[in-house]
Amino acid sequence: MTRALIDKGLSSIKSGSRIFIHGCGGTPQHLNRLLAERANELRRVEIMGVLALDNTFTDPKLESSFFVNTLFASGFVRPCIANGTASYIPALLSEMPRLFDENILPLDAAVIQVSPPDIHGYCSLGISIEVTRAALRNAKKVFAQINRNMPRVHGDTFVHMNQIDAYVEHDEPLIEVDYSKEISDVEKAIGKHVAELIDDRSTLQMGIGTIPDCVLKCLENHKDLSIASEMISDGVMNLI
Repeated sequence: MTRALIDKGLSSIKSGSRIFIHGCGGTPQHLNRLLAERANELRRVEIMGVLALDNTFTDPKLESSFFVNTLFASGFVRPCIANGTASYIPALLSEMPRLFDENILPLDAAVIQVSPPDIHGYCSLGISIEVTRAALRNAKKVFAQINRNMPRVHGDTFVHMNQIDAYVEHDEPLIEVDYSKEISDVEKAIGKHVAELIDDRSTLQMGIGTIPDCVLKCLENHKDLSIASEMISDGVMNLI
């Protein structure tokens, strides 16, 4: 699909719209940039999502056009929450789909990133699903970036081309974050202390960030640990 057609699709997003942006490693960076190019035409478009890993919509130059109302306060969003240019909705991940399924937060559009379709027309949401499935079920419009770098992952990930109102084929590296580059001596000490409190054969639920990765690094000599988590970080993979 040409740039002109995806632009026509995105033009349905008007001032005051509420849109869901696919988050985590599924962040559709190219579509975010295309939407940001319309900033001068838009006012107070509400951006929702779980974990924003780019800073497109937290740019101070765009604050009159886009307002981030996040379900998870990432590092990009926290300063904006602190100064009042963004907000945070506290909710359990397991209950977030209800916000859309029960029409508590009606969505005008969902903006996603998917793998190329198979011969039957099914794309995959790839490495990030979180609450995106609920957003797709309920959004009035769905816009997709088809990226050959998005792996095809099985499970409840599939989106048929018939469900997509407009798309653009644009390949780029998936967005990544490496918390190991940010670890301080204080965080290492915290990780060591926490690891000492964990027994062999414990079941762990690990969050995202430097301290969880420090804890995991200090668990390398533990035995028979189990992981029950909504995400698998680099620290968990190294432990496995």
